[in-house]
Amino acid sequence: MASAAVDDRPLTAEMLAAHLAEGCKPESQFRVGAEHEKFVFRAGSHAPVPYEPQGIKALLERLMQFGWQGVYEGETLIALERGKANVSLEPAGQFELSGAPLETMHEISTETAGHLDEVKTVAGSLGIGFLALGFTPDLTRERSPIMPKGRYVIMRRYMPLVGGQGLDMMLRTCTVQANLDFSSEADMAHKFRTSLALQPLATALFANSPFKEGKPTGFVSTRANVWTDTDPDRTGLLRFVFEDGFGFERYVQYALDVPMYFVKRGHKYIDVAGRSFRQFMAGELPELPGEKPTIKDWSDHLTTLFPEVRLKQYLEMRGADTGPLSRLVALPALWTGILYDKAALDAAWDLCKGWSAESREKLRGDAARTGMKGAIEGRPIRDVAVDMVAIAKEGLKRRARLDASGADETGYLAELEEIADSGITPAEGLLDLYNGPWQGDVSRAYDDLAY
Repeated sequence: MASAAVDDRPLTAEMLAAHLAEGCKPESQFRVGAEHEKFVFRAGSHAPVPYEPQGIKALLERLMQFGWQGVYEGETLIALERGKANVSLEPAGQFELSGAPLETMHEISTETAGHLDEVKTVAGSLGIGFLALGFTPDLTRERSPIMPKGRYVIMRRYMPLVGGQGLDMMLRTCTVQANLDFSSEADMAHKFRTSLALQPLATALFANSPFKEGKPTGFVSTRANVWTDTDPDRTGLLRFVFEDGFGFERYVQYALDVPMYFVKRGHKYIDVAGRSFRQFMAGELPELPGEKPTIKDWSDHLTTLFPEVRLKQYLEMRGADTGPLSRLVALPALWTGILYDKAALDAAWDLCKGWSAESREKLRGDAARTGMKGAIEGRPIRDVAVDMVAIAKEGLKRRARLDASGADETGYLAELEEIADSGITPAEGLLDLYNGPWQGDVSRAYDDLAY
């Protein structure tokens, strides 16, 4: 395939697939990117933190003392960059670290802990704290602050048109994610299918959001349930990924028809929500008459697709609630152990290759509601989770990436082993606190669980 990145011709579907294929790299160059979000609150009152005064903007500015450089939308500071890492803002000010592509879990642990140290250092003087739950325990939509980013204006208008909980996704959720590489189209397809089928198991293992507006919701992952009613055009388990012949071009055909949100020109976001990229390629956008897209427009569009696993020039694992530092490293460790070792990847596929599309969809809903209770095609979910973590552990053991003390990466899975063995999600532990020491007061989460 020819490179689309340096081609001045009008884009074709083949060029869009070539753009995705440019992510292929030899295994020696495989890296892992770790991302996590956290809620920001006022210490004492637990109130949400606005952009300004003495809020998110000031937090970004004070982090610059650690070598971060500002990223601006016009005159507005919206993010930070340092090397290949960045700090960015979700719609209600959820604070996100997108880490640099790193080789080992030891490096990811150091990077993540260092980031948390930095934000805590500057947050104290602002009276700010950080809470790591998958869904805010008490904040309403109406009380949620709004960050001054152009794309969020468009999304806030469009979301209620296509789903009942899209605004909740934007304003009241936090996740932890991992980004991983592939060596070829076949490798991508194998990793995509396996991780997509098993993504509900990650949802169960990391379930950490049982509350909404002060009360239990009946879900162990309220965040995951929100995604089931956000926008069916751009979310879910993508049945076509499991079809014979799946590859870059098939994903392109899917993405061409997912409704767009915006086209960015300079610092301006042009609202084209509901139009398709296919229309754009034909020069048929009324908002940009006759104009055709660039590869940058395609790259932007790919960031607005939200399946449980997302393909760009790498694969994004998107199924987990955020949590404490230990689980922020456990998530990339889990997927690295499975996806970066051939024997582990094959063993993980053996766990799920026989599942029907209907069983996968049911598992997604069951994981959000009851975690590891229930079964998938007659097998207890908990047993599958135990096997999944064990496979990841063997994969990490074979990787044999040692730290200075000689320890390999398997220790980062210790908490997941405990969760899987017990069958009890982190959310169920929170419910025990709610029904016990917290005496029904979810505000205790800000005192007991804050970073």
